[in-house]
Formats: sequence, structure tokens, C-alpha cells
Amino acid sequence: MKKKEQQLLPNPNSIVQISQATKIKGDIITESEMKFNGSLEGTITGANKLVLGAEGYIKGEINCKNAIIFGKIDGKIVVEEQLTITSTGQINGEVITSKLAVENGAIINGPFTMNKTI
Repeated sequence: MKKKEQQLLPNPNSIVQISQATKIKGDIITESEMKFNGSLEGTITGANKLVLGAEGYIKGEINCKNAIIFGKIDGKIVVEEQLTITSTGQINGEVITSKLAVENGAIINGPFTMNKTI
């Protein structure tokens, strides 16, 4: 592989950060860790780890490996490994995960499925 081609390959160890002032309509596909504090109407797919900040809001579907939720989700979330919902986190919609940690005060409204493998 040429050096220029190597520079264009995604780095799964990088961190994608979306600020509170950012509003997105559409789909996000990434293999990186994502810290999301903005608002999204659409989907997030493939994130190694999603951290939804306290000001973050997602209306749509999330498919990721790990997630920590401080903000609000209206839609479906599928997490392959560990889902953590903090005391400020709120999920209104379907939740599918293999491992779950929920802090006192977190809100989950919707169907919930736990499987050993996702």
C-alpha cells in the first residue's frame, strides 16, 4: 500500500467530537470513539464507543459497540457490548444490549432485550 493511501485509512483509535452547537440531519458512520453533545436526527452506526453528553440528543437509531448515555435518545439503540445509562440519561425507545449498567435516576421507556451476543 502506498504511503498516501495509508494516510486516508480511518484510524479506529481517533475520537470524533460533535459540539453542543451542532445539529445534524442524516447518518453518521464511524469506527472511532464518538463524543456527541449536539443533536442528531438520523442514525449512528459502527462507533466503537459512543458517549452521548448531557446536552446531547439523538432522534433515530444507534448501532454501536459500547455506549455511555448522559443525554436523551428518542429511538432504538443496539449496543453489542456494554450500555451504561447515567443518572441524567434518558432513552425513549427500544433497547437491545448484552450488558447493562443503570445509575439511579436514569429513565428507560420502551421494550428492553438483553442477549449474550448481539
